[in-house]
Parts: sequence; structure tokens; C-alpha cells
Amino acid sequence: MKITRYDEMNGLGLDLIREIGSIGTGNSATALSSMLGKTVRMTLPNVQILGYNDAIKFLGDPEEIVAAILVKMSGEINGLMLFILKLDFINEVLSSLMQQKIEDYYQLNVLETSALEEVGNIIISSYVNAMSTLSDVTISLSVPDIAVNMLGGILSVPMVEFGYQTDKMMMISGQFIIGGNVLHSDLLMMPEIQSLNFLMEKLGISNG
Repeated sequence: MKITRYDEMNGLGLDLIREIGSIGTGNSATALSSMLGKTVRMTLPNVQILGYNDAIKFLGDPEEIVAAILVKMSGEINGLMLFILKLDFINEVLSSLMQQKIEDYYQLNVLETSALEEVGNIIISSYVNAMSTLSDVTISLSVPDIAVNMLGGILSVPMVEFGYQTDKMMMISGQFIIGGNVLHSDLLMMPEIQSLNFLMEKLGISNG
């Protein structure tokens, strides 16, 4: 039986997303460690399906300024990936790569923005590669795009894109441990419903 909304996924479907999250987490920690030249560990991810308002409550305040990396998926799986970047994580990256820190998101220069886009791309690619490898599907990724806005504005992007399909978001959350610092990692994964059904079909998961 095909699903029409994220929250119709059964336990097996959610287990699939957790498996993608676990593999993606391990891969992103390894890639980030190589890039930053520091040991990076990540906790096991927590997978939730949340409505727009609940997602904002989980992440913080709707008026809180955050940065986010947005990547579009296309090919056999279509959808969006959105990685939320908060100031403590940004400063950990910038201090490791450039020995610099910022006090305000709007201080980011071209070089720093480019570095953060690359970090976001590495993390998102780790999850997408896990999805692709597990299910033997071909997924292409767009060039990463960074945005700085209020949290409510950032989260409205996937809702505008996919609101006609679902009013829920799939969130993979965990913690990076970088050089003793514990930093939150929040990734929104929003495959189109048709793509999600295809993914589960490829893996022999029935939602009946």
C-alpha cells in the first residue's frame, strides 16, 4: 500500500530512515574529521516526523536567526535536504579551518560562506550516499545554497515547496562531538512522497 503522507509510514519505513541516518551520520563524521583535521564523533541520530510548528519548537525560536544549507535531490529520488547551521557549529568550523570566529551570521564573508557550503554539502552528501547505496538508486544533488534568515523563514522553504504534498517534515537530529565540544546537528530530509514510496519499494518494505 502506498503512502500519501510522511506520518503514514509504518515502523519498517521509519527504521529505513533511521538506518539511512545512522550510516549517513558515520560517513559525515569521518568526512568532517578529515576536512577539519580534528576527531569528530556523532551520536546515534533521532528520527522524527514533525509538523511545521513542532519542528520550529524543537529547533528553537521562530525569530531566531540561523543559517541553512539547501540542496535539491533529483534523479530516481526527488526532494530537498536542509541542514541547519547554528553559530556554535559555524564557529567550530571557521576556527578549525581559518582560525576565525564570527559574532553575527551577517559577518560571513565570501570565503567563510564557501567553506560552510562545502561542510553542508559533505554532510548532506553523506546521507544521500547512504540512501543511494542502501537502495541502489541514482540521486543527483544540486549545488549547495546557503541562506541566513529567521528559523521560521528557513523552514517555510520546504513547506512552500512540498506543502501541497505533506504538512510534515522528516528530521534527523544528533550531536557532533568535535574536540570535546558538543554541537547539535539538525537535518531535514524531504523526499517527494512518490520518491519515498519508490525508495521503500526498492527495499521491499510494505506499508500495508
